[in-house]
Order: sequence, then structure tokens, then C-alpha cells
Amino acid sequence: MSVQSQVMEQMKVAMKAKDTVALESLRALKSAFLLANTSGGNVELTEDDEIKIVQKLVKQRKDSAAIFEEQNRMDLAEPEIAQAKVLEQFLPAQMGEEELKSAIGAIIAQTGASSMKDMGKVMGMASKQLAGKADGKAISMVVKELLS
Repeated sequence: MSVQSQVMEQMKVAMKAKDTVALESLRALKSAFLLANTSGGNVELTEDDEIKIVQKLVKQRKDSAAIFEEQNRMDLAEPEIAQAKVLEQFLPAQMGEEELKSAIGAIIAQTGASSMKDMGKVMGMASKQLAGKADGKAISMVVKELLS
């Protein structure tokens, strides 16, 4: 079942339950899918494209929440956090720290990287292989830790 069809099913559930937070975030996701479908010519979105869109929206919500928290505006931060949690259900399971370290360790061994000079090479491969499974910041931190 594609992410788009899952979103439609969840929208129906949210409407029946009168869950405004979930409904608002699901409508934003549906809108992003429609925008991506129409902007690229009549090309059907792949599952990877759908996951990238969901990741983008989750990141936007988390960044907004962080800004609101810095400004002590919890009344605005809490809805953003709640929406991010609703959207995260459509992402694949995220890797744990140990699992991430072992995967990046294998990539470092594969590329033969030995210092921080090779970080770009490692990050390129890690970002492709771990797309959707780990956050870019987490990947970057582990790569820096293992290369230094």
C-alpha cells in the first residue's frame, strides 16, 4: 500500500474521530503529494519520492517547533510537535545509534576513508544507502565521530 493511499485512509479515520491535529497534518501531506504530482508532469511518485516528501514535512515541523521553543512560544510549538508525530507514522522505522554506527563503519571500510578529508565521500554514500532510515544530522554526527 503506497504512502498516498495510507494518508487517504488515515484522513478518513481522523475525520470520523474529529481529530483536528491529525487532519490538518494529513491534509498538508496530501497537498504536498498533489503538488509534487502536478509539478513533475504526469509522472507517478515512487515510494522513495513519497518518503522524501514526508521527511521534508516532518523536518519543517520540527524546525518550526525548535524556533518557537527558543522564543518561549510553547502555544505554537506544541501543535507543530504533534503534527510531526502524526507525519512520522508514514516514515520507515528509524535506525538506532548502534545500528547506524555499524552501517556507517561498513561504509567507511568500503570507501577506505581514514580522515575528515574523506567525509564528503562517506556522507554521499551514507546518505544514499540510509535515506529514510536515519536523519541527516545523525548520519553526519556519526561520520564525524568515526572519522576523527
